[in-house]
Amino acid sequence: MLRRISDRLRRSSSTWVALSGLMVFLLFSVLVLPGQSSQAAEYAEGVGSPDTSLLYSRDDLYRMAEAYGEEGRAAYVRARFTFDVIWPIVYALFLVTGVSWVYGKAFSPRSGWQLANVVPLIGAVFDYLENVSAGVVMVRYPDPTIAVDTLAPVFTLAKWVFLGGSFVLLFVGGVIGVWRAARGASHAET
Repeated sequence: MLRRISDRLRRSSSTWVALSGLMVFLLFSVLVLPGQSSQAAEYAEGVGSPDTSLLYSRDDLYRMAEAYGEEGRAAYVRARFTFDVIWPIVYALFLVTGVSWVYGKAFSPRSGWQLANVVPLIGAVFDYLENVSAGVVMVRYPDPTIAVDTLAPVFTLAKWVFLGGSFVLLFVGGVIGVWRAARGASHAET
């Protein structure tokens, strides 16, 4: 099943689709992300946000909820179910099409490395799980939300591991593709 998903993603990631994904990502990063970040910082009161933290505990999550106050928690939940519904789609589109396109050039179609294009999808799934779990904690605060409050930090860490890994895969694939293209060109000249 994973191979079928990867193959379908690779086949649909033409040069134009990958460039479109890059443009949407860049536009969103320049036009939407700064406003969202400043609004989030307004309520964070210096305690941070689950979305931008790499490591935090369930106790940290409750401290964040307390610091946000009622208005901040409501804004946090609104952002998770508006902005943060779109943002994972935007970055996943960029990363999936970018990795698919680059790895399509760098490796043979049957190479196991072609499966790398599903890594950004896994990151986006963890992002959605993080959003839902942290959102539930914010909505229910000050009442504890057993299990969900413990899973939110795990989902956040997994999100960052898969998303960071996606950028590394994109970079490494690009380097390998350029190296192989240059090597192929030098062999053709001799």
